[in-house]
Amino acid sequence: MKTPSHPARGIALPIMLIMLAVMMVSSIYLLRASTSTTLTTANLAYDAAMSKAADAGLHAGFTYLRNIVNKNDLLVNQPAAGYLATLDQTWTVSTPAFWQGSVTMAPDTDGNRVEYVIHRMCNFTGAYDLPNRCQTTAPRPEDGGPRALGETLKIDASNLASAPQIHYVVTARVFGPRGGNVITQAVVMKGP
Repeated sequence: MKTPSHPARGIALPIMLIMLAVMMVSSIYLLRASTSTTLTTANLAYDAAMSKAADAGLHAGFTYLRNIVNKNDLLVNQPAAGYLATLDQTWTVSTPAFWQGSVTMAPDTDGNRVEYVIHRMCNFTGAYDLPNRCQTTAPRPEDGGPRALGETLKIDASNLASAPQIHYVVTARVFGPRGGNVITQAVVMKGP
């Protein structure tokens, strides 16, 4: 009888099965990674689209302020236009009272509902001067152009106009069709 000089072969099959299992786990990981990247990109695009939709609300509020004919209309609330002549400094966009008097626009082609409100940054309705404390900025004269380094921006400085500009905050929020929401704000300055 002849004895084999080499031990039994067959080690290749278990090694190949182990390598196949490692490759399968790696491919599942790569598939999941590419899927999550795709979902992240889609969500970022969705947020960007909702932010663009919110710009429609900001634009509507800005257009109202720009086209106001009778400036006395800005001294009192104009609920039909989404305008409030005051802003309580303790309110945030999460406060329900902040959105009272807001205007909801018709849904856009993507199904986004835009709501906006305009607040004059004053404590009370009426004129902007004392005792009403409004947030104001002293404007530069029309012919002044850029200021030299060190030139003052103080309201009583000779290089500034005397009538201040009142601050108005236009706030828009969007409710997207997939349940997302975006809130944006713009500050508009306008003379009294």
